Amino acid sequence: MQVSTSASDAAAASPLDSTASPPVFVPPPPVLSPAERVLAGMTLEQKLGQLLMVGSPVTGADANTLAVLSEHHVGNSFLKGRGYGGTAAVGAVVGQLAALATAESTAGVRPFVATDQEGGLVQIMNGPGFSPIPSALQQGSWAPGQVEASARQWGSELAAAGINVNFAPVLDTVPDPSFAAANAPIGRFQREYGFTPETVAAAGTAFAQGMASAGVAPVVKHFPGLGRVTANTDTTSGVTDTQTTRSDPYLVPFRAALQSGVQWLMVSNAYYAAIDPTQMAPFSPVILRDMVRGDLGFQGVIVSDDICDAVQLSPVPPADRAAGFIAAGGSVALCTNAALLPQLYQGLQQRAATDPGFPAVVDAATLTVLRAKERAGLLGP
Repeated sequence: MQVSTSASDAAAASPLDSTASPPVFVPPPPVLSPAERVLAGMTLEQKLGQLLMVGSPVTGADANTLAVLSEHHVGNSFLKGRGYGGTAAVGAVVGQLAALATAESTAGVRPFVATDQEGGLVQIMNGPGFSPIPSALQQGSWAPGQVEASARQWGSELAAAGINVNFAPVLDTVPDPSFAAANAPIGRFQREYGFTPETVAAAGTAFAQGMASAGVAPVVKHFPGLGRVTANTDTTSGVTDTQTTRSDPYLVPFRAALQSGVQWLMVSNAYYAAIDPTQMAPFSPVILRDMVRGDLGFQGVIVSDDICDAVQLSPVPPADRAAGFIAAGGSVALCTNAALLPQLYQGLQQRAATDPGFPAVVDAATLTVLRAKERAGLLGP
């Protein structure tokens, strides 16, 4: 028996039927990086904590430090002061701080633990396991290869104690030896590698590469430079650089170090009248966004100098300091005074609650920090 097919059935079966619905394409879910996955699971409070770094005495965390780490989700620490107990003593303090990075506090993300181990008069960690480090000015007289090898050794000593970030090298250029004594923050303490941008770039980049090869993130500072001022922002207000421009030759050391792969940059607390006369550097989008992100193409962590005890910032209410820094383009606000840190944290919360655009800024800054922690192996347990 022959089976007949109606015209309507044939049309329904025809692949040329223009009325048939095309298959719906469902795009696959985006592939998130580890840092993006961690960010997606964080509360706002945990995100804000990643944007803060609190000071702790290197000889042992005090009650204020322990409180803010426990209660304000702070995700990073800075060991300050002077310690002479050696590697074992510092390691014990680092362990005490790191133990507070819990699932509830930081979503299990481990902390950056930083210090100032430049050399000369700026060396926080001393004693068994830590080499005496010559001043930057002395290091600058060495061949770059010697600087790099020495910094690798000094970095390995820090890493052995659990330190993963070093606020060095100083890349400020002091104009000449005769001005050094008048340059209160840098030259007076021989923190400069030399008196030309080229000398500073060569030695400073070598130091940074040595630190990085030891597993310690170097932090170049103090952008865009403190070599031309006469007052110290730690102890004086109104400190202003009237000479440095957006295309200044004294920016060469910073550019060279960042091009070599450095992932951290510290901004100074001074005013730069020829760049942004209205805002101190940590609150200047011209400096943080236009210069650092734009001119230099830097995508790493921008950390502030101390914004809690620095006299330069005394006109700014503490609650406005971290929020202003993050809003301008910063990543991690350094507060060496743990007693003031709750005000910084509350200021961030208030900004997030009242400024509709600020939560997105927080997400971007937090992702920058988490990406740095992903590279450092700090996202996992």
